[in-house]
Amino acid sequence: MQKKVMTSIKLQKKLHQRLQQRIIEDGYGMRGKSKWIIESIESLLTLSDYPTLVDIAEDMDQLSDMVSIRVPETLMVRIEQAIVHVRKQYPKLEGVKSNLIRASIMQRLLRQSASVTEA
Repeated sequence: MQKKVMTSIKLQKKLHQRLQQRIIEDGYGMRGKSKWIIESIESLLTLSDYPTLVDIAEDMDQLSDMVSIRVPETLMVRIEQAIVHVRKQYPKLEGVKSNLIRASIMQRLLRQSASVTEA
């Protein structure tokens, strides 16, 4: 069994509600929140312009809802590498890991809904 690392981010209340609704709509159930977010992070990291999307996520305000997820250690290593990559382009950016996770959630919410059963 792969070791997992717990991490937390803050989201806007509306974004958090949309996230919960989408997780259920996509067929993951509330226990599938971490899996849904992990898939969104993996998807974001495949995009060539992900550092720009992470920078855009920096502009979010009113981050009131705390969301905790369990991330596989291998993905956490990829996130750490992505943080270095983003910091090279945006050296003054704060909270890169949280912004990266927020950007991945926003990108997946923006894309067309596809349920687990359809895949």
